[in-house]
Order: sequence, then C-alpha cells, then structure tokens
Amino acid sequence: MRSSPFTAVYDACVLHPAPLRDFLMWLGLSGRFRARWGPQIHDERKRNLLINRPALTRAQLDRTSGLMDLAIPDGLVTGHETLITGLTLPDADDRHKLAAAIRCNASVIVTFNEKDFPASALAPYGIEAHPDPSIDNLFDLDLAAVVAAAQRQRAQLKNPPLDVSHYLDALRRQGLVQTVKALGNYGAIL
Repeated sequence: MRSSPFTAVYDACVLHPAPLRDFLMWLGLSGRFRARWGPQIHDERKRNLLINRPALTRAQLDRTSGLMDLAIPDGLVTGHETLITGLTLPDADDRHKLAAAIRCNASVIVTFNEKDFPASALAPYGIEAHPDPSIDNLFDLDLAAVVAAAQRQRAQLKNPPLDVSHYLDALRRQGLVQTVKALGNYGAIL
C-alpha cells in the first residue's frame, strides 16, 4: 500500500450512508491519503443511525466500527480530547472533530456540514472542510487509485449487484456529484 502524508478526518455525516462510507473506506485503503475518525465520530454515527433506522442494533453498528478500525488500523484518532474545550465552532458538539483533525495533522474534514466548519475557524490550523471536492481532488493526485476504489467497492456489491449506471447513481444520491461526473468517464472499466 502507498502512503501519503495528506490526512482527512471523516465526519459522521459522511459515514452514515453505507454506500458513501464504503467508498470513502476504499479510498482510504488506497494509501493516497490517510483516513481518520475519532471515537466520538463513531458514537455520533451510531446514535444517528439508531434514531433513523431503528431496525438496526447497537451490535451491528459496533461491528461496522470495529471493521473500520481493523481495515485502517491507524484510522482511529485518540488523545485529542484535551483540545476540545479550547476550540470554537458554530456547533460546540462538533469541536471533537476539529480536535481530532488537529491531533492527526489533517488537511481536511470530509463533511457535508460545511456551515458547521467555517473557514475562519479552521484556517488557523491549516484545515479545510469539503465534501465531494476532496474526493474530486484525488483524481488530480491519483486517478488510478480513485477508479480502483470504485471498482473494488462495486465488485463487493453482491446483494444485489449493481451495474455501473446504478452504482454511479447510488454515489450521486450520496452527494458525490463531481466524483460521479468524473467516474462516468471510466464507466467501461468500473
């Protein structure tokens, strides 16, 4: 696996929908950047899923968190808790995400809640908040790694399997409009 110093912290909102989480995990496994999250991010994802999908169990969600931590062994950020109280964000409950990003020297927080991470609050730490553009930027860095991540994710979808069109549509519904537009050019090999 390749190794890159570029680090991204995944917000709970991008780990909530399974198709997006899986794609982000495959990207993290590519080695083109270091994927990170904190225990509080795991907890937030689980809490939201239990509210929105009551048929799921805590054990199922714990299993997913465990598999994430196993897949990317250094993905779980710890030791950032002391930074939380000194940080200011529009939503105080999001400070742990910024603290985790600071702790692991992240360049980006991958989130759809950009309003909760204003540039003015992140800039002093050299961190940005992006959803789709952070993935889109990986195309410039390593096109093959992004396409390979999409290939691997699509190949693992067995129940039901998805053809390329339905796969790309699933990613589009997750908010990855620019990523899907770029991946569409490689549909023949996905």
